[in-house]
Amino acid sequence: MVEKIAGFEHIALDADGFMVNAKDWTPEIGKAIAASLGIELTDRHFVVINFARKEFEETGESPTLRKITKQTDVDTKEIYSLFPGGPAKIAAKIAGLGKPTGCI
Repeated sequence: MVEKIAGFEHIALDADGFMVNAKDWTPEIGKAIAASLGIELTDRHFVVINFARKEFEETGESPTLRKITKQTDVDTKEIYSLFPGGPAKIAAKIAGLGKPTGCI
């Protein structure tokens, strides 16, 4: 069953809960997705989210954890605290992107 984003029922999600069309994303949708995961977004979250969206625009791929930590000022320990339980995957989901390659 495909889950819905509270307040954004018109947004299409795949079976894993990732947005089907990244162009439909807005910061408000990101906040709603984060809230559904029990995450309240801060400026530090948006460093990662904005980087992920920019990377997706340029490459068509969600960035890996390694790429995020190497190309932003968010280190591995911090990204795990911001996005617990699978930071690259959760960041991509909140950013409205597909599951990063290599994530289970």
